[in-house]
Amino acid sequence: QVQLVESGGGLVQAGGSLTLSCAVSGPTLSNYVMGWFRQVPGKERELVAAITWSSISTFYTDSVKGRFTISRDNAKNTVYLQMNSLKPEDTANYYCAARRGTRPAATVPYAYWGQGTQVTVSS
Repeated sequence: QVQLVESGGGLVQAGGSLTLSCAVSGPTLSNYVMGWFRQVPGKERELVAAITWSSISTFYTDSVKGRFTISRDNAKNTVYLQMNSLKPEDTANYYCAARRGTRPAATVPYAYWGQGTQVTVSS
C-alpha cells in the first residue's frame, strides 16, 4: 500500500514561488509514475506534472511549462513540485498521486492519492 503525504502549500503573491513536497511510503516505487494534480471547486481534477520514479522522464501540462518543475529524491522517497512565477489561476488544491507505469504523459487512472494541500495565489 502506497501512502502519500503532501506539504508546502500556502498563500503567495502573484509572481512568487512555492515548493510542494510529497512524502511517499510503501513498496518499492521503481515501476511507479508520480503525479501532481490540482483541482478547483466545480472543475475536474487536472494533471499538472508527472515523473517516472526510476528515470527522468517527465510530463507537464501546457499552462505550467517553463514555470513548474517536478523532481524526486529517491533517498528521501519524496517528490517535489517547484512552482515559480505563480499566477492567480494556479490557485487550487494540489494533490500528489501514484500509479504503476513508465509513461508520465499517459492518461491512466492513478491508484493512490494524498490528502491535498491548498495553494492560493493573490493578485
